[in-house]
Amino acid sequence: MAHNLLQQRLNSKRIILASGSPRRRELLGELGVDFILGRVKDYDETYPENLSAFDVPQYIAEQKALHFDGELQEGDILITSDTIVILDGQKLGKPASHKEAFDMVKSLCGKTHSVATAVCIKDLQHSISFSDRTDVTFSNLSDDEIEWYIENFKPYDKAGAYAIQEWIGLAGIESIRGSVYTVIGLPVQKLYKELLAF
Repeated sequence: MAHNLLQQRLNSKRIILASGSPRRRELLGELGVDFILGRVKDYDETYPENLSAFDVPQYIAEQKALHFDGELQEGDILITSDTIVILDGQKLGKPASHKEAFDMVKSLCGKTHSVATAVCIKDLQHSISFSDRTDVTFSNLSDDEIEWYIENFKPYDKAGAYAIQEWIGLAGIESIRGSVYTVIGLPVQKLYKELLAF
């Protein structure tokens, strides 16, 4: 089977995805990239207070890449990423409890929020980073619907306490403006172009 253009371009490279997200792994694989998983490290995800919410994921993606300084070899290309949910200018992280998950989803109902995902691509010589933003409008879900979603899907590892590719995305999202893949966690169209040019 013929390789796609990106596979041909990256044929002599070792692509390392440093992410614990199964959704990012799936998307990168579907893009046609052969990759290995880098060791997922404990990151300090603090950031300068003067950063706007939309700049936070790019800063964190770059910091994740810096943790691999001294480990990359010639021919390696490292990919790191970070996603945040922003409502009314405030960053929503991952919920620490059932109540926090419920409150997060409830706060999104009937409103439009933004999801920003950033990517850093790094080799021994240089690195680039970029981000993408998608606006998501939720319908008004009932308390029972929110409770059912949390009980059945347990979205505690997800920023904003939801995943668009799950039931809640089918039943609760009225519209999106931008790429659905940015909401899932990897802006694959932009990543494809950047990898071709890297």
